Amino acid sequence: MEIQTERLIIRLFTAADKDIQALYEILSDEVVNQYLPLSPLQNIQEAETYYAERVLPMYQNNAGYYLAICLKENNLPIGYVTVSLGEGHDFGYALKKEFWGNGYVTEAGHAVIAELKDTGLKYITATHDILNTASGRVMQKLGMIYQYSYKEQWQPKDILVTFRMYQLNLDDKKDRVFKKYWNMYAEHFVEDISDPGR
Repeated sequence: MEIQTERLIIRLFTAADKDIQALYEILSDEVVNQYLPLSPLQNIQEAETYYAERVLPMYQNNAGYYLAICLKENNLPIGYVTVSLGEGHDFGYALKKEFWGNGYVTEAGHAVIAELKDTGLKYITATHDILNTASGRVMQKLGMIYQYSYKEQWQPKDILVTFRMYQLNLDDKKDRVFKKYWNMYAEHFVEDISDPGR
């Protein structure tokens, strides 16, 4: 899959040195990884392993999408968008911090969602730590709707996190809500998120 937008090329990662280096730069940054599930990568070898064990199997097994966000000017990855084809159809993203604030993830997200609609996928979900309000704003810009919040002892970092769950239905069933996290975690609730500063 390759998608082009006004400023971006959105494509598969490869095993090329430049792509592995880009993955390392994204996933080794402690600030970028603060709200991601894994701990920061420590060296380029860990990036190679991550590609071989996490990214490549998604391509080989048709288990989802792991797409590099690249600037058109050099086609080098500055971030990624992922979509799981598991039960939750989890939509995720990350971006090197020097590119924050330029709308790149929103631009890429809109393009990927348009492609997902053509595949027949019925919905996507996304979650963010309540402390990561910037991620919540991206979800809102992509048209995702807040559904509920829940508290989880998040692994492997083993910290208690309150997550907000957003959902975008890509078909005509607008009232569909993915309830797995609501049912899985005893502490769940609906917040008033009308205050944009929250």
